[in-house]
Amino acid sequence: MKIYFIPKTQWGKWSAGLLGGFFLFFLLMNLLVALGQEGGDTLFDNLALSIPAILGGICGVSAFFFGTYSIFKQQERSVLVFLATLIGFLILFFLIGEFTTPH
Repeated sequence: MKIYFIPKTQWGKWSAGLLGGFFLFFLLMNLLVALGQEGGDTLFDNLALSIPAILGGICGVSAFFFGTYSIFKQQERSVLVFLATLIGFLILFFLIGEFTTPH
């Protein structure tokens, strides 16, 4: 069994690309905060911050599902896909915790 760094399957490439999208949206959100954008009490108080945050979360969770499919169904064995699946799982775990905890 060979382990590669770059994904070989189409689903694995999507998983790695979505992980890159997550990091780009996360960096964009941090850049906006550094430039003076402030959040509010709710998620949608500042759309300039909430749109990159939501899109980054969608990319991260999608990277988990795409990576899981490519690992188990298409036998993908690349480091980027395993990393994308792990980070996507952590994002999903965090989001489930946020939505299920009473405030």
